[in-house]
Amino acid sequence: MSDQTASLDEDIETLDRKLGQLKREYDQYFLGVRPREPILLKGEVYKKVAFLSQQPIQNTALRFRFGTICSRYQSMRRQWEEILRKIEAGTYERHRFKADLHERERDEDAPEPHAGASAATPVSDDLFEAYVEARRACGQSVKGLTRERLEKVLDKQREGLRQRFGDAARFRFRVVVEDGQVRLKASRS
Repeated sequence: MSDQTASLDEDIETLDRKLGQLKREYDQYFLGVRPREPILLKGEVYKKVAFLSQQPIQNTALRFRFGTICSRYQSMRRQWEEILRKIEAGTYERHRFKADLHERERDEDAPEPHAGASAATPVSDDLFEAYVEARRACGQSVKGLTRERLEKVLDKQREGLRQRFGDAARFRFRVVVEDGQVRLKASRS
């Protein structure tokens, strides 16, 4: 075996090990064990694939092994990108399952309102801050915007939704930007 072939064999073996490690780290990231996506290792693997793609591989067995690793890498990369898109869109099944679990736990822990209490839920700090931040980012005025005013708007929307879907229906609001306009969207919870 020539020095070049031995060097290529080592490089391909290193690539295979790093790809296995990258797969494990992405799996941990998608399970929520890792706090961030493994960007550095992803870059290393990409560079190694690009480097080896430029090398002439004379040995048929090494060329086949490298091709197999590249195919596996491309397949995993497509899968990871799809999962990342789902996470961005909020449709990733594992995250939705966890979110539903947490919501049920919060609902169970929440105290029941007594008979004289208002049915309206106060605007959360997160929703109000997200709404204000989105309006500022879109160049819309926040002058005169208060929690109370936002709460009145949400109460009107809740009332219309209750008439449409029934009194027992519960809704959660989120801030979205559509065509440069900040809107509050409701979803059933």
